[in-house]
Amino acid sequence: MTTVTKVKADRDGKMSLGRHLIELRKRITRAAIGILLGAIVGWLLSEPVLEALRVPIGHIAEAQGRNSELNFTTISEAFDLRMQIAVTVGVVISSPIWLYQIWAFFVPGLTSREKRFAVAFVASAVPLFLAGCAAGWFVLPNMVALLTSFAPADSAAIISAKGYYDFVLKLVVAIGIAFVLPVFLVLLNFIGILSASAILKGWRWAILAITLFTAIATPAADVVSMFLLAIPMVALYFAAYGVSALHDRAVARRADALSAGLASA
Repeated sequence: MTTVTKVKADRDGKMSLGRHLIELRKRITRAAIGILLGAIVGWLLSEPVLEALRVPIGHIAEAQGRNSELNFTTISEAFDLRMQIAVTVGVVISSPIWLYQIWAFFVPGLTSREKRFAVAFVASAVPLFLAGCAAGWFVLPNMVALLTSFAPADSAAIISAKGYYDFVLKLVVAIGIAFVLPVFLVLLNFIGILSASAILKGWRWAILAITLFTAIATPAADVVSMFLLAIPMVALYFAAYGVSALHDRAVARRADALSAGLASA
């Protein structure tokens, strides 16, 4: 099978299972290489990141007048924590690479027009991912202060470094990914899987899912942080609908113009 025939088969949606698996392996490999290179940079940045993680703990000690510090409870915990930080920073730094690989897997055999879509997808998804991570980092000090405030006044907050970082990772990265999900809705719309009307019809379920997600990601008692995260996510959902609606109208106009041209011919 020639390359042209293979691309045509891909464009017609008739790619075989074997070619799908080969394509998946290629995209995963490229994404993994990007993350690995980012993790090397992350290892070099692990010390300042760890110092930044200590800041909320120090503020708690000053505000609540108690001893609060990160503790390493096993011999290898410090090394394990540095490795986790390196991988997390690697995922963030390499986000343009693995986000593009996701797009390229869903839309193989890209035309020049779809390549422009891919650039726009990555250009919008990366800032949203970073904005989500920043939003999680913004609410982190309040959440840490709230949760540690339930300890008795005469006690010391002895916080495991591993458990603390897992908490931060869950909050920051999960919210970063959640901010990117509306871009995937636009992706599904542009490749013809999901219409704008379907996105709008599901707005009630979307708000429910966003509320549940922010409730899980934030402490039950921290309602303010929950709404601070939920409001921009809801706005991004309706923004995805707006972009999809504009795209559907443009597609409909092109189809009408083509039909009119064929009728006149």
